[in-house]
Amino acid sequence: MVVLSHQSALNELFLVKTCKSTFIGVPEVDLTHPEAKTTIVKACQEFGLFKVVNHGVPLELMTHLENEALKFFMQPQSLKDKAGPPDPYGYGSKRIGTNGDLGWVEYLLLNTNPDVISPKTLQLFEQNPEMFRCGVEEYIGAVKKICCEALELMADGLEIVPRNVFSRMIRDERSDSCFRMNRYPECPELKVEALSGRNLTGFGEHTDPQIISVLRSNNTSGLQICLPDGDGDGTTWASIQPDHTSFFINVGDLLQVMTNGSFKSVKHRVLVDSSMSRLSMIYFGGPPLNEKIAPLPSLVSREEESLYRELTWLEYKNAAYKSKLSDNRLSLFDKSADHSDKSPL
Repeated sequence: MVVLSHQSALNELFLVKTCKSTFIGVPEVDLTHPEAKTTIVKACQEFGLFKVVNHGVPLELMTHLENEALKFFMQPQSLKDKAGPPDPYGYGSKRIGTNGDLGWVEYLLLNTNPDVISPKTLQLFEQNPEMFRCGVEEYIGAVKKICCEALELMADGLEIVPRNVFSRMIRDERSDSCFRMNRYPECPELKVEALSGRNLTGFGEHTDPQIISVLRSNNTSGLQICLPDGDGDGTTWASIQPDHTSFFINVGDLLQVMTNGSFKSVKHRVLVDSSMSRLSMIYFGGPPLNEKIAPLPSLVSREEESLYRELTWLEYKNAAYKSKLSDNRLSLFDKSADHSDKSPL
């Protein structure tokens, strides 16, 4: 499990109010359905999240990798530490990034580009059975396909041509995509009842900086998304019912930029369960580092100017690594914002 002094961990990690209701409005999408493009666009505009069902990925493939990941995480800490510290790839625990963010989590972060494999990734594969590497590669291939299909349906729904305007960046051999496996150990010491409705943060509130994310988890709850409430202050957290047979796809920051704010990069977080561990696997679809990102001209009308200035993925990625999880990174690239008091990136 995560190496933490339980008492000190509870003192230094964020304790947050627990959401008592489950959000049942997550749109479900069968990518082969004739109306899939319409459902996806509406979901991305309203929530920034939807669930993919009937996706064709065998459950055996998903559970195989889950089991292999658990084998790694259940090893003695000394063996896991050989794949760390993260650079940012490799094994990490408790610390999320380099800016002081903490969580009740241990994780593996892998680069999915075979030409840019980090030393930590190679060391990880060398330490573990070949079936672990095969499982990772087969799974990534399957979710990458879903990712590209969803992006092309988004283009169809927005009436953008060519329809690969988004997916081409993921399929590019220089694509800077990555794959993350998070394990959130159960925390019996938390004693949720005694904390008056508060819970421990596994992964703090944030948006994903890439184009799109494809998530699959076991059947333990914990994922929450931030919904705009009636007065518009955006502080309502809603729990997402887990479904280990399906994938959840959420909009990332770059997709919000390219759609000129039409699609919402959803803010989300993960809370810890007191009795069950949670394991999630996320594919983050990113463009090549030098890819120029800006609102698509066809989505910027004469009446509505472009909301964001042009940026490269490398520029935005560097800004993300310099920020804390909860920071609004897109504000640095908002054309209407005054950045005179901000330090240069």
